[in-house]
Amino acid sequence: MAVPSWLERLRAASKTALVQDGKRKIHYLFEDGKEMAEEYDVKTGQLVSRKWREKNTLGGSGKWQVEVGEPTSPLLGPLELELIKESSSNPVFMRKDTLSSFQWRIRNLPYPKEVYSVSVEKEQRCCVIRTTNKKYYKKFSIPDLDRYQLPLDAAALSFTHANNTLIITYEKPKEILAAEEQLQKELKKIKAANNGDGDCKTQ
Repeated sequence: MAVPSWLERLRAASKTALVQDGKRKIHYLFEDGKEMAEEYDVKTGQLVSRKWREKNTLGGSGKWQVEVGEPTSPLLGPLELELIKESSSNPVFMRKDTLSSFQWRIRNLPYPKEVYSVSVEKEQRCCVIRTTNKKYYKKFSIPDLDRYQLPLDAAALSFTHANNTLIITYEKPKEILAAEEQLQKELKKIKAANNGDGDCKTQ
């Protein structure tokens, strides 16, 4: 059974917790030196963001890579933000989960719903967004399914379009829902600080 292996990695990781601004922030340090930072809404238990960081080739800390949550980091300085600012009309791809599903939002896509198709590529373990007008194409994976070694299921995938935003939903498999429930119970046992210490901040 493959499911426990990722849960076991989470259990084995060194964890610190912090409650701040209505969010419970968990910082994981894995044996291989990788770091993961998650934020959950304190009231709902909803995952708000997940970021990863690896050591770079010189052994220092690399940049945080966002897996779930807003793609641009508010932790960048004003100058860096100016330099990397994209055109405000470019499509913005981000993941924003719900308790029962993985969800992606692509803002600034003005075309009507019938233009889009979203499919599962089982061999490549990814989902693909296509448009009949050839204006947008995107492949993306679902890291959670990879970590739990679960197959992609086309029946779990759906999409809708409103306010220039394409919303793609993938219903979480029961194995992931069960594992998340177990993890939440364990995370609640971690004594959380109410103000930050050096370990927990994700600058």
